[in-house]
Amino acid sequence: MKKAILVVTFIFIGLFIVACGSSDEKSQPAHADKAEENKQDQRKEEQKPQKEDNQTEKSVVNEAPNPKYKVSDNATIVPIDENTNEKVVLLTIDDIPDKHALDMAKTLKELEANAIFFVNGHFLETEEQKDMLKQIHEMGFVIGNHTYSHPKLPDLTEQEQTEEIVRVNDQIEEVIGERPKFFRAPHGMNSDHSRQVAKEQGMVVMNWTYGYDYFAPYQDATKLKKAMVSGEGPEAGVDYSLLKPGANLLMHDREWTNEALADIVKGLRDKGYEMVDPKQIQTLSKQ
Repeated sequence: MKKAILVVTFIFIGLFIVACGSSDEKSQPAHADKAEENKQDQRKEEQKPQKEDNQTEKSVVNEAPNPKYKVSDNATIVPIDENTNEKVVLLTIDDIPDKHALDMAKTLKELEANAIFFVNGHFLETEEQKDMLKQIHEMGFVIGNHTYSHPKLPDLTEQEQTEEIVRVNDQIEEVIGERPKFFRAPHGMNSDHSRQVAKEQGMVVMNWTYGYDYFAPYQDATKLKKAMVSGEGPEAGVDYSLLKPGANLLMHDREWTNEALADIVKGLRDKGYEMVDPKQIQTLSKQ
């Protein structure tokens, strides 16, 4: 009887051990799978792009070299250091990209002449217009903000002024991946509010010192070239020269300006003037 009880007891113990072993074997794959999932999650976290670090790196890469010039209160371009060449002019093209901006950019590129191209947002509504702006930027030209619809800003409410300015910055950033650093008010008419918005958006407010292509008598390539190179526009009431070191030249995306552009650049160079690189002009981030 005792032997029978011992045999039964041994059998029961053996079955219990086997059952436990089987249970452990079944549970191990579950733990292994969980560990492997944790490792995969960890790898995924390590492989995720570090957005903040990349953005910081990008902003450093895009940082301009130390500026050599700044925009004065009267819109002229003046050297920051006395050893910097002062006999320069700044070329600016407004109301782009309409019909001729891309050709004008190509002309300037061939002549190795720099300029700022100021955008009106209503010219950025089609894919073709966006592509034109992208090409101009990829040629190395600086892009500026000239409002969305070219209004007289002081005539608008503060909310409308803000919309006119910020909307264009958003449009430009969508196309070229960066926001403008220069702002030019239509008709040269700013308000305290528009200046504040430009400052908050990180833009230097810039008017001009002379330009003639929007006066009817100078909507002719030959007459325009003469006026821009001499600085004189007697048929616009300017019978003296406005051409001087640091002059800020206003031009537009117009047929006659496009035709005259190469001769204007060559004529200014014949007088000893360099076309200043806008990337060497101090911006708000550098002040």
